[in-house]
Amino acid sequence: MPLLPPLSTDSRPRLLALAVLFSSALAACGGGSDAGSATSVPAAAPASSPSPTSTDGAPAAGYSAGSCAVPTAAQAVASTTPDHVVGNGTAASCTSDAVVNAVAQGGVTTFNCGADPVTITMTNTAKVFNDKPDVVLDGGGKVTLSGGGARRILYQNTCDQAQVWTSAHCDTQDTPHLTVQNLTLVDGNSTGQTYGLGEVYGGGAIYVRGGRLKIVNSRFFRNQCEATDPDLGGAAVRAFGTSTAAPVYVVGSTFGGAAGYGNQCSNGGGLSGLGASFTVLNSLFSHNAAIGNGANPAAAGTPGGGSGGAIYQDGNSFNLSLCGSSMHDNTAVEGGGALIFVSNDLSGTMSITDSLLQANTSGQFETSGLPGIFVLAAPGQPVITRSTISK
Repeated sequence: MPLLPPLSTDSRPRLLALAVLFSSALAACGGGSDAGSATSVPAAAPASSPSPTSTDGAPAAGYSAGSCAVPTAAQAVASTTPDHVVGNGTAASCTSDAVVNAVAQGGVTTFNCGADPVTITMTNTAKVFNDKPDVVLDGGGKVTLSGGGARRILYQNTCDQAQVWTSAHCDTQDTPHLTVQNLTLVDGNSTGQTYGLGEVYGGGAIYVRGGRLKIVNSRFFRNQCEATDPDLGGAAVRAFGTSTAAPVYVVGSTFGGAAGYGNQCSNGGGLSGLGASFTVLNSLFSHNAAIGNGANPAAAGTPGGGSGGAIYQDGNSFNLSLCGSSMHDNTAVEGGGALIFVSNDLSGTMSITDSLLQANTSGQFETSGLPGIFVLAAPGQPVITRSTISK
């Protein structure tokens, strides 16, 4: 799905001119005020972007200044009566095999790994089966799942027959639902994974196609996916054509959060959506990077990518709602140091409310008046309310 008209090595100025052309129209519709910053009126956005630490010394889950209301559908799932418990009270009993088996069976899974925080290094990817109950993984705030720098951590794909094909319309079905809550996912890596279908790229920690995904009070550190490609992305999370009945919810969660904790991929250092909507509430994105080069489609002589330091979205009809959240110190080699939003049929909508976006570096292009953002969307978008967007 092309982002912009084809490029060549000598056509970068034309790309920038096109970006300015579209962004000027968007700014006229309320998208921004000048080339240096955009601030909605009359209320002020939070004055700072704190990155509190948790008991393990790493950045805590969520943006501490975020106070947006969380709808019922986006709240954590009750886990007091789990279907499965990983571990019998010791760290050694909490194994990769136990996690993989619990996810494969479906239902609610909690952990009993002892009093101290524990890291479980996955030796295999945990895969959701489409004919089993909805999966909930609740780490209780003490469990870290690690990909060991070698593998994706969680995988859901309604069109993968190995996970049981339950519908001829697999790409639009509403089930299963995957919820990740009170959990930390680190060092996931989708590079070189060979299972699934041909489009299963990106999503270093979590890859989801079809069904639904909800992330609550969770953290994503040092995840990565393929370093180059025009359109793949999501060092932490890749959502591919998820259910149209609900967006992907990301609530009170952190992607990166401090130097040394960031996630990186060709596009979308935090989240990547292809035909998928996101509702992001009270969350923090910082020190994530889109490291590809050549944009989309790839400029001649380049492998492509490098857009959306924190969030990358592409497709036709999809939306982004960002509320009570902070994005800072994210980078993109090409466009959208914070986020890039390209609705090819110009039907997508974007809202930024009670949020703070600052010091997000776009290497080559961004929408005029919206530092760190490149957007092609429906008329009048984005809608910015009580938010500050600055260099």
